Amino acid sequence: MRTKCVVYPGTFDPITNGHVDLTERAARLFDRVVVGIAHSEKKTPLFSLEERVSLCEASLAHLDNIEVVGFSNLLTDFVQSQNARCVLRGLRAVADFEYEFQLANMNRAIFPEFESIFLTPSEHLSYISSSLVREIATLNGDISPFVPSEVALALKNRFAGN
Repeated sequence: MRTKCVVYPGTFDPITNGHVDLTERAARLFDRVVVGIAHSEKKTPLFSLEERVSLCEASLAHLDNIEVVGFSNLLTDFVQSQNARCVLRGLRAVADFEYEFQLANMNRAIFPEFESIFLTPSEHLSYISSSLVREIATLNGDISPFVPSEVALALKNRFAGN
């Protein structure tokens, strides 16, 4: 029997409750979920790749069919290295759709068997983004409703003394 695997790629800088929600839902739909943490120097992440992997592992430890893996190569190559053909992408708003639609078609042009699956976050989480969480954290705001406790602590420590 072929195992159904999906890759959920992103920078997860940091992982939010919206990411956790989508991962939990994917874990119910697929036999195996690989959370692929992109190296992404272009975005100049706040946390190192190792820190982001660690925060994701801690935030998703309650799920038994999840793996968290860092990667720095082309997404289509990473997906194939995980013995998968599809990725999970979250859509919060119409603006997300335009970019994701273009990305899905480009990935399929590179890897014809590639499929993209789109999920929307639960309504009460749809406004959360990593960039907004980082901005609130830099101003010493309360980010605890938006991220797992491990992430809230890591952000508090990162910005201590600001």
